Amino acid sequence: MIRALLVAALSLAALPLQAQQVQEATTTGTGAVLRGLDKINGNVVDIDIQNGGVARMGGLVIRMRECRYPEGNQAGDAFAFLTVTEPEKTDDTVFEGWMMASAPALNAMDHARYDIWVLRCKSS
Repeated sequence: MIRALLVAALSLAALPLQAQQVQEATTTGTGAVLRGLDKINGNVVDIDIQNGGVARMGGLVIRMRECRYPEGNQAGDAFAFLTVTEPEKTDDTVFEGWMMASAPALNAMDHARYDIWVLRCKSS
């Protein structure tokens, strides 16, 4: 009985790995549109940034490696690799990683004053 339960548990644990192996084809955009929020004064700003480009928002420096979206669906779920630093206060990285437009809280930037999230990729 215990052996049967163990085999069942191991087979269920393998399901997420199988699902991860199915990958949707993506297209790399030329840049992205990000949205930034200053939580202190409520200002919202849209930020256009090119792949490999740098932008500033308040004391933050935002670097974007690339933006990708599902092949043939530019309005689909965009995701971008961002590195955000605050050089005036610390040399530490505030955020680094992939951020998804449809689920910004999945890998969110944690900052006391600013929020940044991906809206969409650009193709031109």
